[in-house]
Amino acid sequence: MNYSGILVGAAVFLIIGICHPVVIKMEYYWGKKSWWLLLAVGLAFSAASLFVSNTLGSTILGAAAFSCFWGIHELITQEKRVLRGWFPENPKRHAYYEERRQNPENY
Repeated sequence: MNYSGILVGAAVFLIIGICHPVVIKMEYYWGKKSWWLLLAVGLAFSAASLFVSNTLGSTILGAAAFSCFWGIHELITQEKRVLRGWFPENPKRHAYYEERRQNPENY
């Protein structure tokens, strides 16, 4: 039997489960301007994936990298969800959200 597919599937499930709340917290505390953190982590995982000789480890690192890249899109979308009232806004950033709401073409 080959357990690699099950292990990769479980790892991807865990990675997505971790990335979802991370993106929500990043938007809450830092806003969408923190997208570059996800890019840096994604690039680091991509580079690590190239140098890991174990196929399973390389695959999981690649999946983590592209989950971070997808997180950039989700970070931008998360701000739109906050502006629509679907998620709570950070009270310290209320002025920013109000300014964004004044220009609805921006979201």
